[in-house]
Amino acid sequence: MNGSQPISPRQRLQELLAIPEGQRSDAQWDELNELEIKLASGNRQDAPEHGARRNAPSNPGNPRPGGDPHGKNRGGFGKQSRRRR
Repeated sequence: MNGSQPISPRQRLQELLAIPEGQRSDAQWDELNELEIKLASGNRQDAPEHGARRNAPSNPGNPRPGGDPHGKNRGGFGKQSRRRR
């Protein structure tokens, strides 16, 4: 390994994944787990805020009717279907 150029976390992850599971040391397993957590989409520095959706309009012009986000008016539960006692 060349000491002058640091290895990227993704490249190191690929190197660790190339080692058969039965041949990995405990230290390699630990490093692999840490890299997977670090590189998970929700933990990246450039990840969108929690709950933000990609490719979704920020302010939809025409919200769907019916109250359901998919435009379906589902019966059985909610204010409209409750019986008065």
